[in-house]
Amino acid sequence: MSYAHSHLGSGSRTGRRTFEFGKTHVVRPKGKHQATLVWLHGLGDNGLGSSQLLESLPLTNIKWICPTAPTRPVALLGGFPCTAWFDVGELSEDGPDDWEGLDASASHIANLLSTEPADVKVGIGGFSMGAAIAQYSATCFAMGRYGNGVPYPVNLRAIIGLSGWLPGSRSLRNNIEVSHEARRRAASLPILLCHGISDDVVLCKYGEKSAQSLSSAGFRYVAYKSYDGLGHYTVPREMDEVCTWLSSRLGLEGSS
Repeated sequence: MSYAHSHLGSGSRTGRRTFEFGKTHVVRPKGKHQATLVWLHGLGDNGLGSSQLLESLPLTNIKWICPTAPTRPVALLGGFPCTAWFDVGELSEDGPDDWEGLDASASHIANLLSTEPADVKVGIGGFSMGAAIAQYSATCFAMGRYGNGVPYPVNLRAIIGLSGWLPGSRSLRNNIEVSHEARRRAASLPILLCHGISDDVVLCKYGEKSAQSLSSAGFRYVAYKSYDGLGHYTVPREMDEVCTWLSSRLGLEGSS
């Protein structure tokens, strides 16, 4: 699934590296503005295609913000540079997590949402690597901080992850169990995870494991949907599920 352009890019500096994010496209609501969601593309894509996908959805009360990831060398591709929200080598529970890259992208996304009106509900969704960042942002929200300890500034109301995985799943439960506030925030945040059973890029087992890890860590409202015959892409019935879920969870007017 490809994804979105229109604001100038911005940089985010964390420690040694500076990340230059690409352009951002905004799809404005056709009706009353009730919610704003950042939507995140997959590895090697950009924000441009997201607008076409999201504009076609029957969600007239949502403003969509579609940023473009920085271009960086990606270990999974043998160091070839492409747009990526963080560096990734192999998809496995034992693989190293690029905490610096994860925090830089999660911070960039939170900053995009931080200027939304107080009465507008905000959330994050994405596909593949974008879904991984959406789920990582959910854990930052629950813990009240990024991995580097900087406070997380946004009150998230919805998370959607399509064909993705959860970075940092091994330590998640311990990090949330130690704090009453973290447990309360985790219990308040609805999450929808969808995955194709025939996905040969991000295997379905990673989607299942993500849902299990989030639920066991105290996220009470995790919905997991799998689709027979679906590979590493989206289909209309999956996006219909997203629309129905968002309308219900965010209480949108005029949406079925």
